[in-house]
Amino acid sequence: MTALFDLTGKVACVTGASSGLGRRAALVLGAAGAKVVGVARRADALDAWQAEAEGETAAVQADLSDRKAIEGIARDVAAPFGSPDIVIHAAGINTRQAADEVTPEGWDMTLNLNLAAPFFFSQALAPAMKEKRWGRIVTFASLQTSRAFPAGLSYGASKGGIAQLTRAMAEAWSRDGINANAIGPGFFRTELTAAVFADPERAARNAAQTCIGRNGEPEDIDGPLLFLSSHASAYVTGQVLMVDGGFTAK
Repeated sequence: MTALFDLTGKVACVTGASSGLGRRAALVLGAAGAKVVGVARRADALDAWQAEAEGETAAVQADLSDRKAIEGIARDVAAPFGSPDIVIHAAGINTRQAADEVTPEGWDMTLNLNLAAPFFFSQALAPAMKEKRWGRIVTFASLQTSRAFPAGLSYGASKGGIAQLTRAMAEAWSRDGINANAIGPGFFRTELTAAVFADPERAARNAAQTCIGRNGEPEDIDGPLLFLSSHASAYVTGQVLMVDGGFTAK
């Protein structure tokens, strides 16, 4: 059964690999045998990831919010090991602006990085996956894919869009061997959720909202991510897998 999850010989690209769940994803895929290319804006944080990672890695310092640069980023990502078989879209931003305070600049920044970039980057990488008739696209959704949170209008809109984007990419490309799915994390301690965990009472309330009774730990993402990135998910596509301890079940 372990062969189902073995990524030896596969090339993975992880955006947002410098921190949070993106960094965790880049470490997990490397430990499973993949050659991993991490993409992020901060070179020093990418260096720190590579120092900890297992196996062969490469780093591409880039800003995926620059839509005109995406084709070039895709070429840079393919240069070290060949075009990726697996792409994990973990880069994202949350401006945390209340509805009455959302600005056009904040809206555009959020929707561009969280929703447009995963599509256009996948679109750039899909032709090589089609040639191999094997590919895995995994995008990070959110509790806000289906729930409305305070000060989360633009972020929630982008993550709601991820659910439909996932279904649409699955419909478009799965016949070519490319499975597209999403993971919806609950409350994990990352840079994006620092404000939540800085308030112990709020963190405790979130933990109590889950069925399991606690917030997420980094290792909780490992199995679901590896499943959706590997041969094990051969007949799974167009799905959003919530990894939230049952938060959205209550």
